[in-house]
Amino acid sequence: MHDEDRKDAVSEQTPEAAPEQPRSTSQLIFEIFCATLFLAMIGLVFYNAVLRKVFNSSYPPSEEWARFLFIFITFFGAIEGFYRKRHIAVDMFANLLGAGARKIVDVLAILCGIGAMALLLYGGVINVLQTMDTYSPATGVNLGLINGTLPIMAFAAIILQLRDLKDCLTKHSDCKG
Repeated sequence: MHDEDRKDAVSEQTPEAAPEQPRSTSQLIFEIFCATLFLAMIGLVFYNAVLRKVFNSSYPPSEEWARFLFIFITFFGAIEGFYRKRHIAVDMFANLLGAGARKIVDVLAILCGIGAMALLLYGGVINVLQTMDTYSPATGVNLGLINGTLPIMAFAAIILQLRDLKDCLTKHSDCKG
């Protein structure tokens, strides 16, 4: 087989990638925000590692700030995952269903997701209220502010799940994103 024939055979077998949607300004700002948090966390951890190896000491607030940034990255990354529909989904059995049954299963899955996020929102608000008078030992930051990322993520996820539910109910075919 000639090289050109191989290229044609390979291009026929591989599905074409869906065109990427252009990013809005708010998406770009959110991605820059998350990248900045991640780079700041890496910088703090690197700074503390250098202090430990070279100077045989550490700066305790840098450890605490890195931990806080990790919490922020985790929950804001979860919002990004819900927005882009890149969260973990097991659809092995749902893919075996017909269009009508698949739509019912997808609606039920979205409703279960909304229920889980509502529990996280409720628990997160309680956690924030319980920690509003607690401060971190090394930095003195109010832990209610740090723990506030959980209810923010849960609220954003509920909004995004409601969007998905609306899209699913208004489509005539299955609800896959």
